[in-house]
Amino acid sequence: MLTVHQGRPLYAELSPVTDFREACCRQNENGECNRGGFCNFMHLRNASPELVRQLRHGQRLERKLHPPPPQGGGGWEPSKRHRSASPPPRRGRDGEDRWSRKRE
Repeated sequence: MLTVHQGRPLYAELSPVTDFREACCRQNENGECNRGGFCNFMHLRNASPELVRQLRHGQRLERKLHPPPPQGGGGWEPSKRHRSASPPPRRGRDGEDRWSRKRE
């Protein structure tokens, strides 16, 4: 799906980032980066108020057209994922585990 803002397409490039503070170009923050599109760090731009308004309107419209399915109970319920059982604890020859074993 192509997103357009003020008649111009918005292109997003995905990159694995673990710390956004370290991924931002410090020179760009100071207005000194001259590498432009060849810089390996992120150059952040604030969204215009018009873009924020359009995005929020789209979210509201999406929620009206496709409301989330009702959840029973009204509260939080853990996911019903199937998990494998943990292996049984190892026991010594006499049935003691390592926590109940007496130290000599």
